[in-house]
Amino acid sequence: MRYFYSSFVILALGIVGAYFLGGIAAVYITFLLIILEVSLSFDNAVVNAKVLETMDPVWQKRFILFGIPIAVFGMRLVFPLAIVSVASGMGFFETLDVAIHQPGKYEAILKTTEASIFAFGGAFLLMVFLDFFFEEREIKWVRFIEGSKIMKHFSAVANIELILAILTGIVLGHITQDFTVLLAFMYGVLLHSLLGMLDHFLSTETVRSGIAGFVYLEVLDASFSFDGVIGAFALTSNIFIIMIGLGVGAMFVRSLTLYFVEHKTLSVFRYLEHGAHYAIGILAFIMLIKINLHISEVITGTIGIGLITLAFLHSIWENKRAQDKTL
Repeated sequence: MRYFYSSFVILALGIVGAYFLGGIAAVYITFLLIILEVSLSFDNAVVNAKVLETMDPVWQKRFILFGIPIAVFGMRLVFPLAIVSVASGMGFFETLDVAIHQPGKYEAILKTTEASIFAFGGAFLLMVFLDFFFEEREIKWVRFIEGSKIMKHFSAVANIELILAILTGIVLGHITQDFTVLLAFMYGVLLHSLLGMLDHFLSTETVRSGIAGFVYLEVLDASFSFDGVIGAFALTSNIFIIMIGLGVGAMFVRSLTLYFVEHKTLSVFRYLEHGAHYAIGILAFIMLIKINLHISEVITGTIGIGLITLAFLHSIWENKRAQDKTL
């Protein structure tokens, strides 16, 4: 439980803050937002843990120390404000004033940019999934796919992840006929590739570069937060309630990440990483589909948690079967 102490402290402060902002109704909405954030980002915790395991302990601590305020205030408050500011041509503090006093106008402007937001976030998450999917590994979960001859042939193709991502972007461009969406998608692909290049130059054979890893995790967190920030307006237009609810949820995701790293959870439950990445792949495609079609965040979160639960249960069954063989 010690990994969750800070999260429960932030939860208590968040409840008090929500109560002063809007009474019991605001507290109830805050709890709904926390559930929304955790359900959408549970797979994020698994992937974060995998990356943190390969980082220097100093940078692991820095990710927790600096990553929390960035996740709570940066990605759930400042970043949406910055997007609306750029989209509307208003100054940042003018945008903040509009968000406080004219929340309907703020929401409307944010909605006009959601296609580009989903394209960028979907592209980045798609690259995360493809990198994992085509990486050679001993442990395979969905064996008839991951261990197939077709998979081996595709994995041998140089830059197969980039090729598939670009093809997806071209199809998306033809479907939407929107250059802004296509550009946002390509920026997401480019950013992932640049972070990979930075990591390659700065990492050792066993330890991921602290700088590259930190930036990668923050961008990954941002990609997961897009869905929650936009979906939160279905519950409330108060940006501070949204920040509190999603921020507290992000804290619990960070606590889960620490728990997974310290307890070597990904080593014990062999398929957990697979389940998380498959969930990320589905989330990426859902974000791209949402450019033209509304899909409830409940569906997205349920699919993510469902896949991870399935991977968790399958891991337990495999561990038990392996233990029975040794007896």
